[in-house]
Amino acid sequence: MKNQLDMTQGSIFNKLIIFSVPLILSGVLQLLFNAADVIVVGRFAGDNSLAAVGSTSSFINLMLNLFIGLSIGSSVVSANYFGAGKIKELQKTVHTSMLLSLYSGIALTVVGVIFARPILHLMQAPEEVLVLAVLYLRIYFAGISATVIYNFGSALLRAKGDTQRPLYILLVAGVINVILNLIFVIFFRMDVAGVALATVISQIFAAAFVVVLLMREEDGFKLEIKKLKIHKYILIHIIRIGVPAGFQGMMFSISNMVIQSSVNSFGPVVIAGSSAGINIEGFVYLAMNGFSQGALTFTSQNMGAGHKDRIKKLVFISLLTVLVVGEGLGFLVVIFARQILGIYSKNPLVIAAGIRRLTIICSTYALCGIMDTMSNIIRGIGHSLLPMIVCIVGVCVFRIVWLSTVFLTPQFHTEFTIFVSYPISWAVTFIAHCICFSIAFKKLQTSKLQAL
Repeated sequence: MKNQLDMTQGSIFNKLIIFSVPLILSGVLQLLFNAADVIVVGRFAGDNSLAAVGSTSSFINLMLNLFIGLSIGSSVVSANYFGAGKIKELQKTVHTSMLLSLYSGIALTVVGVIFARPILHLMQAPEEVLVLAVLYLRIYFAGISATVIYNFGSALLRAKGDTQRPLYILLVAGVINVILNLIFVIFFRMDVAGVALATVISQIFAAAFVVVLLMREEDGFKLEIKKLKIHKYILIHIIRIGVPAGFQGMMFSISNMVIQSSVNSFGPVVIAGSSAGINIEGFVYLAMNGFSQGALTFTSQNMGAGHKDRIKKLVFISLLTVLVVGEGLGFLVVIFARQILGIYSKNPLVIAAGIRRLTIICSTYALCGIMDTMSNIIRGIGHSLLPMIVCIVGVCVFRIVWLSTVFLTPQFHTEFTIFVSYPISWAVTFIAHCICFSIAFKKLQTSKLQAL
């Protein structure tokens, strides 16, 4: 059928490319929302505004990750039912998921608006950027329901292999965001409030459009407003897969908030340079993550269809693809770091701080990509709790301990010590994931496929 991709047969590599490339482009466009924010405030509002927007990313990710995890749960459950041809259960999953996204967005708005200032205080945000950062966060969270609804809707479309239409939505939304950024900041001088408002408006468009697409579907993914209902057993399946994935993301965000707090101790210039660096790294990550998400959907569909041998072949193909993409793009960023950072700021000190971060992170970023890919494959075969535990210990706990011990030692109290914790934790966690997959898949091959 149109706008779907059956991953249970045919060339694994070709279908992984067909699925992942639009997803990568979608992710890049979504990241351009933030890039537009950072570039516009950095060039037209100043370093404090740049630092204010950049210092909020860890908190935003912390709040969003649980619900993004639930959207992953929705995608996995939908892909399983789609692969198994269970249309009635698929319909229930779609309506449960979209109503869950609405409730989740409302909850996020309440919590985000209330706790914006206290959390930024805990993160040691400098006083000169605190007021601006709080303003940005409160506007952003006021409209965050649209972001959550879009994520759930696009996750459902990905479950059947449709990554092209979400790309078109984000293309238009990205253009809207950039235009409004320029208008609000340059002409109306709204500073961080302008970029936050532009992001909210563009995300409202994206959410509305993905809902319209689902309402116009002609298969099991069709959304009907009158059928919106939380089906208990579907919700349990989504939670069983999504909550561990979301909690894992939250723990990543907590460890990143600890890292951001450590970066904040070096002052606004380093914060601004690191913020620009994080934004640039995101483009490399999204290229790898597209294939990682492809591996998740591929595994989930084939689990539903009972094709375990294809999953085994996928492991080698997806890991090699992510490794090549991550290393290639990572080293390109390192080579052209100065020129790219010059887009974000003209301050040579800010650029130098960004280069110090990018040199360490991007040269080793492929480790993060293959770690995520193995985590998603394990999640796709039905073990969501296992990769969560491994990631929490191998990444989050390790980084927090590292910063609480090594970083606090006077001779190692440097930016290098902060950033080098990333590749070390990625390598350790990837090895642990490989061991876990080997054990879990061996058990899977000797047992019958358990249907949802």
